[in-house]
Amino acid sequence: MIKLDIINEVVNRTGITKTKAEDAVEKVFDSMKQALAKGDRIELRGFGIFNVRPRKTGIGRNPRTGAEVAIPPGKAVRFKPGKELQQLH
Repeated sequence: MIKLDIINEVVNRTGITKTKAEDAVEKVFDSMKQALAKGDRIELRGFGIFNVRPRKTGIGRNPRTGAEVAIPPGKAVRFKPGKELQQLH
């Protein structure tokens, strides 16, 4: 599923125009990006939790050459599915 599929689903379920649905979906995603950039946690009950966690520094390998590569510390977005989402098979 891509963003366009989400927009079309909003149009089909609500009956609003595609332009308004596209604007709404964009605003939701922008709000989520801003919250994660600030380090906030996003909890969507029944769906899951998005949060930003520190990523460890380490040493990796280039699969082609086998050379060691230093992996710098950073931050990564993590997603933990909610109970209802985990029960889907």
